[in-house]
Amino acid sequence: MRLKDKITIITGAGSGIGRATALLFAREGACVLAADIDGDKATRVTAEINNDGGRAEALAADIAEEADARRIASRAAELWGRVDVLVNNAASFHHKRVEDADRADWEKAWSVNVLGTSLCSRYAAEIMKKQGGGAIVNIASINGLIAMPDWMTYNASKAAVIEMSKSMAMDLAPFHIRVNCVCPGVTDTPALQRAIEELGASREEVIKAYIEPQCLIKRFGKAEEIAPAILFLASDEASYMTGATVVVDGGYTT
Repeated sequence: MRLKDKITIITGAGSGIGRATALLFAREGACVLAADIDGDKATRVTAEINNDGGRAEALAADIAEEADARRIASRAAELWGRVDVLVNNAASFHHKRVEDADRADWEKAWSVNVLGTSLCSRYAAEIMKKQGGGAIVNIASINGLIAMPDWMTYNASKAAVIEMSKSMAMDLAPFHIRVNCVCPGVTDTPALQRAIEELGASREEVIKAYIEPQCLIKRFGKAEEIAPAILFLASDEASYMTGATVVVDGGYTT
């Protein structure tokens, strides 16, 4: 098992990529603290893990609130005595064009994607320093690498996560804490389904208009196809990787 007895925190673990990652980590032997703003979703994924013989605990938390970010790290340490891996997956998909975005729009995207990721990392890193090391995996997006129309606030926040990951890797390297970043492409999740509904189009129309012209594999990704990249970076197999940005996008950004 690649994460046998590793104590892991996954934010946004109730659905999509977070859920797929929680299930995979548990199968690989990790103890999983599944944190999500929707406590019911977190509870459902932990029940699935525990019913399958794994070890998981649910926690309802909003990472945009500093007290909750602190509580996530402290809860894992309280349960299992340490924190080996943090996956910063929770995200706000709030997006606006430049001429439409006001301060509240920026705060919706920034408070979760940038500040929440930073705060969760801060409090997990405090524990990792004391125990002599750990691994942090930040989930950004290809939106942080290439511009997409009508998504300026989200694009900018994910670009910040990519750069923040590099800075975190530099700052935390002396403490044997590795920090890497995964940039998923257009992935079939509940968040994507909501975005499609906002467009008022069918899935087939979106694939034809936005995916087929750009994505070499010509389809949406699956959450289960993103989770293995996160697993690799969290595991000791990636012991010589830090400050890296790994793109899993079906060739979209090629």
